[in-house]
Amino acid sequence: MVEASKSVSVMEEVYHKAHLMRHCVLNLIAMYDHNRPTKKAKTLDSWLKKIREDQNSNTPLASNEHHHVSSPILEHREFVPTAPASNTDSTILNEHHHVTSPIPEPRESVPIVDSTPRDYIPTPPASSNDSAVLNEQPHVTSLTLEDIDFVVGDLERDPGKRIQIYEYPGPKVNPALTTDGFNDWKRVKDGKNNCVFLNHIGGPCSLHNNCVRCVDDLMKTPQHVDIVMNRQIREEILKNRLRLKTTIESVRYLAYQGCAFWGHDESVDSRNRGNCVELIKHTAKFSGEVARVVLENAPRNATYTSPPTIQKQILNVLANKVRKYIRGEVGDSSFCILVDEARDSSHKEQMAIILRFVDKEGFLRERFFDIVMVEDTTAETLHQEISKVLLHHNLQVERMRGQGYDGASNMRGEWNGLQALFLRDCSYAYYVHCFAHQLQLALVAASKKVDPIWVFFSSLSTIFNVICASPKRLNEFHVAQVMHITELVVAGERETGRGLNQIGTLHRPRATRWDSHFTYVCDLIDKYDATWTVLEFIMDDKSTGSLRAEASGAYNAIRSFQFIFILHLLKEIMGLTDVLCRELQHKSQDILNAMNLVEVTVNSLQKLRENGWESFLEKVDFFCKQHSIPVMDGQHSVSTRRHCCQQRSITIEHHYRVDIFDAAIDFELVELNGRFSERAKELLILSSSLDPIDGFKAFNIDNICTLAEKFYPQDFTRQKLHILRSELIIYESDVPYHDVLNNVTTLSELCRGFFETKRSQRYQMIDRLIRLVLTLPISTATIERAFSAMKRIKTILRNKMENDFLADNLIVHIERKLAENYDTDSIIKDFASIQERRVQFE
Repeated sequence: MVEASKSVSVMEEVYHKAHLMRHCVLNLIAMYDHNRPTKKAKTLDSWLKKIREDQNSNTPLASNEHHHVSSPILEHREFVPTAPASNTDSTILNEHHHVTSPIPEPRESVPIVDSTPRDYIPTPPASSNDSAVLNEQPHVTSLTLEDIDFVVGDLERDPGKRIQIYEYPGPKVNPALTTDGFNDWKRVKDGKNNCVFLNHIGGPCSLHNNCVRCVDDLMKTPQHVDIVMNRQIREEILKNRLRLKTTIESVRYLAYQGCAFWGHDESVDSRNRGNCVELIKHTAKFSGEVARVVLENAPRNATYTSPPTIQKQILNVLANKVRKYIRGEVGDSSFCILVDEARDSSHKEQMAIILRFVDKEGFLRERFFDIVMVEDTTAETLHQEISKVLLHHNLQVERMRGQGYDGASNMRGEWNGLQALFLRDCSYAYYVHCFAHQLQLALVAASKKVDPIWVFFSSLSTIFNVICASPKRLNEFHVAQVMHITELVVAGERETGRGLNQIGTLHRPRATRWDSHFTYVCDLIDKYDATWTVLEFIMDDKSTGSLRAEASGAYNAIRSFQFIFILHLLKEIMGLTDVLCRELQHKSQDILNAMNLVEVTVNSLQKLRENGWESFLEKVDFFCKQHSIPVMDGQHSVSTRRHCCQQRSITIEHHYRVDIFDAAIDFELVELNGRFSERAKELLILSSSLDPIDGFKAFNIDNICTLAEKFYPQDFTRQKLHILRSELIIYESDVPYHDVLNNVTTLSELCRGFFETKRSQRYQMIDRLIRLVLTLPISTATIERAFSAMKRIKTILRNKMENDFLADNLIVHIERKLAENYDTDSIIKDFASIQERRVQFE
């Protein structure tokens, strides 16, 4: 029973604390209720009279009348008994009706608090004998809380004037259960009136049962107010994040695919609310959790689908992350810029900037960095815009070690071109003409300088326009292909199978993409029978009018031996150069490997010129006999400009071999060998000493030291040059015999092998020189891909796209692999930090 007494004592103590906490809450409520108007008494006498009436009738004050009264001043004084207020007291109090007191101090006599809350009533004014005390130091005596009915509205609004929580006494309890102890065991369970325990337990609303319920509630942690509030806040945050995640994933998907984000009408009644909103609706169909928090189920002021702001901000956050990642890849290493300009669908000049560099792991990278609108394409304007972009991202021009352009005059000019302006800022930013563009210029020069080839390309354009310009004639071309393929399959000259014998069309040759000429030449050879069949049909159709003459000229050209000869010659030449053209478009291509490819192509063309005539002529004769075309025979007369001059007669073989076959190959060899300046040739010759091909056959210590000293003096001081020479001596005896490094064939593979085998730490100067050589540009193919992406994104329907929004779209679309590395949580964090949001995300 002693333990039971202790447990009851603990319960009573818990109840006491709960009671004090309740009064604390009431005090806080009264404090926040400061601005609520209160109903004041007209006079102090009427106020005291009402208090006495309420005390006599034992009725509490009306709950709807909240009187503004001051709480008793708790000071360490003797208790002053109350007395009826006299006229003198009334006069004195009317003169000093506004009584203030300092912050109360603890005292021994404290008011007694009953278990039942009552209206709080201040002490009536003292008698006339106490007026002097009031004048000396104003104070108000307090009543015991057993005689006071407590009302929240009657609390003093000044917290400093209220009774402190620690001054409230605990409830009255039986001393037998707390201090004195219990020894009357005979009366246990002897009726409710006699048993102390049963009397203490009481009914359902007794003090004990209320205390038990309070303890039970206290033990239920999930039901605490703070826990419930936090749980509700967490649920709201999860809903907000899920809503924003859905929008982020929709924006991310549309940017990856290069699609439009919003539509013309995104209202609720619209049938097409734009790609982003429609994609969110589609996602909500397969996820009930998403459907409960997005679009119409979201708060009106926090749907987070607004096209002008939210979608642009999300895309900008993702684009900035990609740019920061690329800037981090570059770090403090050297880099090269690849620049080109093009016109978009809104007829604005756009300049694309590509960064070429070697990352920390030795991988050669070409990253799309930015696209900028320029007012004009002068060298000075391009120089200013590029410098702004580099400065904005803290990329120093002094670290630039290469420039790559397509060869336009405003860029490659030696005096006032773009490359000359950057050379003034950094004398080691060497300009290298785009290899792919050089190959294109070589083919252009060959077509212009050999007259029969120029006539051949003119005939190709005519044939394409006649056949592919009209849907009717294109359909006839497809029908002719079906008939021709059927005849060959029946004759057993063609095999059947999946993917074979496909029906297609002729590809238009483009002046800026000479690899398309090779595709067109191959298509014309495969579809030769269908082509001349359609031309013959047009000639016989009298309803075509003037088109008959054009078809007749194309038919005569395509049925001649010279046309077939040049057709097969270009197939041979372009077949060799097409391999080089495709290799030059690789992002990881280094300049030494490109030079090796150029050298291999030149040797192949030279071999074709010297030893390929007989085999080539056999192919042409076989094709002509197969299609009933007369072969070359007899004499060929060369006409002169003057009629009086005698015509020169040569054999047909001499004409086709010397004037066409050898001339076309010679002109192309000359163009391929003469597209580099003397300084560029010297740089390439010295750099070739680092080439690891054929077991480091071209390795030369003197050439490598000359390369570092002459072309990169800012990166190699005198002391570092001595270190470089020492490293090269050890390098010559180590790397060529290494199990991993002796099998590499390109300079980029050697750089990656240095990092993997940790040779980059041993040969730091050699590794630095290899990275500088790798930084030199090869081609502008990456820029052309960026412009192709720009045409897909900024279409005619989206020609009002802003420049910043276009740049964000392009970098996310092109560098998709980098954008995929960022999860939605990191995007939400940056998105929430842009500005103050209406809902919480964290």
